[in-house]
Amino acid sequence: MPISYRKLFDLLESRNLSATYWLRQRGIHPATVNKLRKNERVNTDTISELCRILECQPGDIMEYVEE
Repeated sequence: MPISYRKLFDLLESRNLSATYWLRQRGIHPATVNKLRKNERVNTDTISELCRILECQPGDIMEYVEE
């Protein structure tokens, strides 16, 4: 998949937040966290929710990477 969520996990790390625990505590389903870790497809509602809880823009948590 040409979308990478590495920026999301880098952002969480820079804020000293445990990605899996913190996201789950904010209502992000464990299966969704796993999809993000594997750079799999997630819907735009998930991206919107992540941006809301992290107070950021989509480009802060994801990027297009050519395969």
